[in-house]
Amino acid sequence: MIDETVTKLEAQLREAGNLSPERKAELLQLISTLKSEVSELSKTNEEEAQSIARFAEVSTLEATRSAKNQRLQELSLEGLKSSVEGFEKSHPRLVQVVNSISQTLSNLGI
Repeated sequence: MIDETVTKLEAQLREAGNLSPERKAELLQLISTLKSEVSELSKTNEEEAQSIARFAEVSTLEATRSAKNQRLQELSLEGLKSSVEGFEKSHPRLVQVVNSISQTLSNLGI
């Protein structure tokens, strides 16, 4: 299920017409790292891993929509950041990647 969610996320990014090739490449690399980290987390905490993957998907959707809604993007990014709270010690790389994704999506310019 996590792989399916991340695959959908990658497809959203590839199809996003309002992103520069550089920004797409950056986000796809971050998503690749996220996939690895979330897969590792899923071995011990499947529900949390699913939550993180889904918030990443929703955040990407909101950030790449042509008709942007600032409030929805803010809420989705807040959810994404909140989804990794408590993992700073056990999965620091996961938290770092989620923070990088959040920052990059936030910078897409609403």
